[in-house]
Amino acid sequence: MKRALGLLALVALQLAAVPARSHAPSSDVLGVRVVPAPGRAEVVVDVRGPVQVTDFVLQDPPRLVLDLVGARLVGPALQYDGVNRGGIRNVRYSQFRSDVVRVVIESEESRDYQVSQEDSVVRVTFAAAQTFAAWPAVSGAPAPADALPAAIPPSAPRRADDAPVTEQQAAQQPRGTWTFYQTSIEEVLATFAAASGRSIVAGRGVSGTSVTAEVRDQPWDVALRVILASRGLQAQEQVPSGIIIVDTPQNLQPPQDSTQPVSSRHIRIYYARASQLKPSVEAMLTRNRGSVAADSASNSLIVTDLAGRLDEIERIIRDRLDQRTPQVVISAKIIFVNRTDLENLGLQYDLGTSNQFYNRLVQRADLVTDPTGATPFAAEVTQVDLGGNAVAAIANAQSKFADNSALELVYSTVIGNFALSTFLQALQSVQLSDVQAEPQVMVVDNQQANIWVGERTPVRVIDASGAGAGAVARATTRMEETGIRLIVTPHVVPGTREVLMEMHAERSSVEASAIAEIGAIFQTQEGTTQVLVRDGETAVIGGLTVTEVTVSKTGIPFLVDLPIIGRLFGFRTSREQRRDLLILVTPHLVDDLNANEQTQRP
Repeated sequence: MKRALGLLALVALQLAAVPARSHAPSSDVLGVRVVPAPGRAEVVVDVRGPVQVTDFVLQDPPRLVLDLVGARLVGPALQYDGVNRGGIRNVRYSQFRSDVVRVVIESEESRDYQVSQEDSVVRVTFAAAQTFAAWPAVSGAPAPADALPAAIPPSAPRRADDAPVTEQQAAQQPRGTWTFYQTSIEEVLATFAAASGRSIVAGRGVSGTSVTAEVRDQPWDVALRVILASRGLQAQEQVPSGIIIVDTPQNLQPPQDSTQPVSSRHIRIYYARASQLKPSVEAMLTRNRGSVAADSASNSLIVTDLAGRLDEIERIIRDRLDQRTPQVVISAKIIFVNRTDLENLGLQYDLGTSNQFYNRLVQRADLVTDPTGATPFAAEVTQVDLGGNAVAAIANAQSKFADNSALELVYSTVIGNFALSTFLQALQSVQLSDVQAEPQVMVVDNQQANIWVGERTPVRVIDASGAGAGAVARATTRMEETGIRLIVTPHVVPGTREVLMEMHAERSSVEASAIAEIGAIFQTQEGTTQVLVRDGETAVIGGLTVTEVTVSKTGIPFLVDLPIIGRLFGFRTSREQRRDLLILVTPHLVDDLNANEQTQRP
């Protein structure tokens, strides 16, 4: 009940906002525009004659309603394009009553506004911080009298119902109401063609978008122009056939140079490749008139365009595009240092008596009896006396260095009935590998130079996925490149003797893998950088350093962890490997840049 009362109150408010008029309208509304201004957005209503303006605000969504009393809409009612212009989201206007034209302005939120009236316009001003493009896409001046639709001239006499029309238009172009709902533009054109009896042809710029519009009591040509304008299209009548072509304004506009003859010219290219210059020349040609072809045999361009433009195109090719390219000699020095330090130190012990011992470190002979009862013979056996009157032991018997020891020392002593033997193994190794390469290459400006020093390693790949029961897996071999690679792309900075280089350095190697199934692993060090150096200066790529330290310790539990003397009860291995890669790149300019710069400058 409350909701119904609220709606009735709203309707009463709207009716009260429009004062009743008993006489016919005396003014015309020519159109509505949204134009930008410094710090504000304006909705401008172009009028002819005096009008009375009333306004009120509605919510959900926020809307400003503007009623122009005593006016009649004579211009086309354009559909808003939906662009947010200074907070204005939509503008609608129509003939609300016989003497009232209503304009509804929908905004993002409730905001302050100001309504002002001048001789030929009614202006609504909103504050806006950003600029925007005007709607419709025409100049901001009021529409002149000769810009009105041809079916409704501004000075035409009025009928009994106050509708302006001429006798010739009333006889040739009947009025009607045109309603479309989600209809394709092709069907709309077919409808107007059937109603008018004219031939209407859709151009290549006409898309298949749907049209939803209702045009009341207007001639067919006015309704057609209004609907086409809402889709950014225009209609143009061909003379003398009378066929109407509908297309975008750009496609309907004839080329300015359509009457000029075209000509072809053979332009020889000296320094660049003709195929590389073809895309740049195509961008300079006249639209729909020019063409270019590249002849690889003679390294030339065959340009076809307007006769008056060929001289300019050839001048741009000679002075800007086909220029002698500077050459750069790149000298590189690649240094790779691999240093490996190895230290091994370990002790083994053998403690035994004459009748109790082990044969792992010191081999002892013992007389045993032949099972057949023959004379006893000497044999190496493990002798352990269970009487409890002697002790036999070994320490680190299974510990050995993988590398051959440089020092092996045996110390033996007798303490009472015990014989103590000590075995010392020690090794210190230093391996140093220094690889240096000094390649040199000459390359053209802005071209890539690739320097590689290394080897190709065959890698066997076994594919077991396709092997079924009893089938043999398929094995293939591919080559992997390892070594030192340097990729440099130089760019000579115009006007200076500086070179901007994009560099990629990479060092890779192959090593045996501890996993038997893998076989080998590839180690890689790489870096990418961009540097700016002068002619003859050296750019250094460093930081490609890898240090690997491995320490292992084995020995008698608890004793090997004792400070200082712990080294006497175990084996200790220390391995340190350091790999350094240093790359020095020096560019040298070959061409005389000063002479080139003088020819390139306008």
